Amino acid sequence: MEILKVSSRSNPNSVAGAMAGVVRQSGAVEVQVVGAGALNQAVKAIAIARGYLTPSNVDLVCIPTFADIEIDGESRTAIRLSVEDRTHRMPTASTAPEATAVTATPSADGERQPAHASI
Repeated sequence: MEILKVSSRSNPNSVAGAMAGVVRQSGAVEVQVVGAGALNQAVKAIAIARGYLTPSNVDLVCIPTFADIEIDGESRTAIRLSVEDRTHRMPTASTAPEATAVTATPSADGERQPAHASI
């Protein structure tokens, strides 16, 4: 999968155009960032790319993960954003996770009790 590297100085419109082109061609793209400024630009680019792709009935989803990378011989932690067309990720009934309901109930004195999950 193609990896687009985004910096804090990247133009979100340019990144969005590149992202949309790769998604149209292959259905997915990886975006790699290091730092809060770069992540900000990447997220703006994803939002813009969604607008570019909506007329083509492409709905983007973003899955973030951490990645250990090396820059100038130094180990760094990057964030990789896997950006994919939602229609290629539709779960089937057999692969969809079960829904979990979480509720918090007040006690007699009005204090909230720990939430209980039911599956």
